[in-house]
Amino acid sequence: MTDRPTQARPEVPTAEVTLEFQRSQARRAVVAASIGNGLEWFDVIVYGAFAVTIAKLFFPSNDPMASLLLAFGSFGISFVMRPLGGILIGRYADVAGRKAGMLVSISLMFIGTLFIAFVPTAQMIGVTAAVILLLARLIQGFAAGGEFGTATAFLIEHAPNRRAFYASWQVGPQGGVILLAGIFGFVLNN
Repeated sequence: MTDRPTQARPEVPTAEVTLEFQRSQARRAVVAASIGNGLEWFDVIVYGAFAVTIAKLFFPSNDPMASLLLAFGSFGISFVMRPLGGILIGRYADVAGRKAGMLVSISLMFIGTLFIAFVPTAQMIGVTAAVILLLARLIQGFAAGGEFGTATAFLIEHAPNRRAFYASWQVGPQGGVILLAGIFGFVLNN
């Protein structure tokens, strides 16, 4: 008789191990969605914090109040694009997957922010500066609209239980980012 080593049978995952794995995946999803959400909202809020500076550089006028109103108008116009971004990016995420939808959203936010960072001032290129800034804000609004619903669905789909709890993590980073962007704007404006 030959001595053959007995092969160990693979362990069948227990319900406890599976639940722990699902929880770790859900935590990773929360962290990923929160970071993406936080970065997108930081870009949006910082624009509002620098409205006075933006008014002077991109909407020069003899009347400082008119310049400021134009800067805040370009801030507000991004909110018009959010429903459209939610519909189109949300539909894309339904077809291609949540991660793909969030990647599109974050990429568009990056492009809008890049335009804002590198657009020459009105003193250099005239009214074209304001038009580029407005287009960048529209892109950012579109991206922010698509990000929120897609990331919320992503969190719910990765929740092992207590789906509302996991979905609520969308709001936390926004509050923190609003505070951080406000502090950032205050420090750099003073």
